Parts: sequence; structure tokens; C-alpha cells
Amino acid sequence: MSPPTTKTWIAPYLGIGLAWGCSFLFIKLSLDFLTPFGVAFLRSLFGAITLVTISRVRRVPLPRDRTVWWHLWVVALFINVVPGVLFALAETRTSSIVAGIINAMTPLTTLFFLTVVFRDERINRHQVIGLAFGLTGVLTVLGVWRGLGANPWWAVAALLAAVTCYGVSFPYARRHLSSREIEPVALASVQLILASLTLAPTFLFDGLNTHAPTVRSVAAILALGVFGSGLAFMWNFQVIAAVGSSVASTVTYLTPVVAVMVGVVFLHESLVWYEPVGGLLVVIGAAIGQGRLQRRR
Repeated sequence: MSPPTTKTWIAPYLGIGLAWGCSFLFIKLSLDFLTPFGVAFLRSLFGAITLVTISRVRRVPLPRDRTVWWHLWVVALFINVVPGVLFALAETRTSSIVAGIINAMTPLTTLFFLTVVFRDERINRHQVIGLAFGLTGVLTVLGVWRGLGANPWWAVAALLAAVTCYGVSFPYARRHLSSREIEPVALASVQLILASLTLAPTFLFDGLNTHAPTVRSVAAILALGVFGSGLAFMWNFQVIAAVGSSVASTVTYLTPVVAVMVGVVFLHESLVWYEPVGGLLVVIGAAIGQGRLQRRR
């Protein structure tokens, strides 16, 4: 596998931002006939089918090392299984706009686990400031002075728990997988295969709701699986291998912008002034926490 360069990661980076930004729209539409378990399972299944097909066409072998499969299962739990269910569960009561903006906290949760849990970096002053900005931004998005507005506390907790899982997955994947000479499409294929197998029993138990599927809702879950899970996770491994988990996680700077645009245009969701203001604070906090503003000075 040839070493990645800047030219090879910019395009997938932008593709991830677009795919994951639209994911909150696709989740909302998929919930027309699926339960949260159904959304999480089918998006992983369709993503796995997409990537396994690409692997076969490219003649890329899947890894055989059991240790690699174990690490990929852990990544699948923290980036597909648990967040997949939690985001869909939260969107039964929150707007796709709120979900997309809170998702922008991923660089901050990644930073927390890099410095405090995995201790790959030492926490410093600008990281503390960044985390404080991020927390302030989330409280602003939720309109905490209004008692979370129309957002029930359990839905907000589900969103924050999902983003925390993402924060674990990025540094874990960097530590255990990014240095291995394995093609990104092979890593992402196995990740989604394992996620699908893990979620299959939950789909059989409670995957469909009482409503009949429509063309729009079926198209949404297909797009969510093929792009939001399949291609996006393959691109995610490419970016992590090229520039590391810290930069890879900053793709969530783009996702709230896309999420807000598609939520307003296609779902006609209302946007109150404090949601974009809070989102901007989250993004600024992530940039400060990663030292990006400091390096520019």
C-alpha cells in the first residue's frame, strides 16, 4: 500500500463531510418505517455490501489476522453500533439540525480521550479552553436557559453519549489500526460486517415500526448505508492513515453546516438564532483545542 499524501486525502475528507452531514437527514427519513435498531442495522448492512463489493472488484483481500478483527469489532461498537442506535433514537424527538450540530463536538471528545484516557498527548491550556468553548456551545445550541426547549433530556443525553463514542473510536483506530499495512477499504469492510452481525439480533427483535415503507424512506436508508456508512468509513480510514485521528475528526466542522442546510431545505425544520451561534462556538472550541488558531499565530 503506497503511503498517503495530501493529494490523496483532501477529496475523501470533503466526501466524508458531505456524506455525514446528510446522514442526519437520511436518519430522520428512515425512521418513517424503521426503529432506531432498524436504522443502525440496515445502514451497516448496506455499507458492508457496498465495501465488500468494492473490495472484490479491486481484488483487495480482507485481513485474516484475528487481532485486527478484534480491534475492528471494538471500532465498530464505538462508531457504528452504539452511536448508530443512539443518534436514530435521539432523532425520534429532536431535529436533524440539533443532532448535526452536537455531532460537531467529535473533535473535542477525541481530544479528551487522546489526552486524558489514551494519553497519547499531554493536555495543555489551549485544550482546556477549547473544551470549555465546546461545552458552552452545546449548552447554547440546546437553549439551556429555556430548559432545553423541545429537546427531552434523554434525547440530548443520547446525542452526547454517541459523540463520546466517536471520541473513543478515532484514537483507538489510530493506535491499533492506522499503522498496519492494510487497505482502508478492507478495514472498513470488516468493520461494517462486524457491526451488521452485532446488530442483526436487535433488528430481528425490533427493527420495523408500524408504518409501511415509502420510496423516500427506502431511498434514504440506502443512501445512508452506501454513503454515510460504506464509502464514508472507507474514506475515514484513508484520512486517518494520511494525517492522523486528530485531523480526521475535524471533518465534523463541515457536517453541521451540511446538516443545517439540508434540514432546513428538505425537512423544513425551524432554525432558531442560538443553534447556529452555539454550533459556531463548538467549532471554535474544537479549533482552539487542537491548537489550530495558535499555530496560525
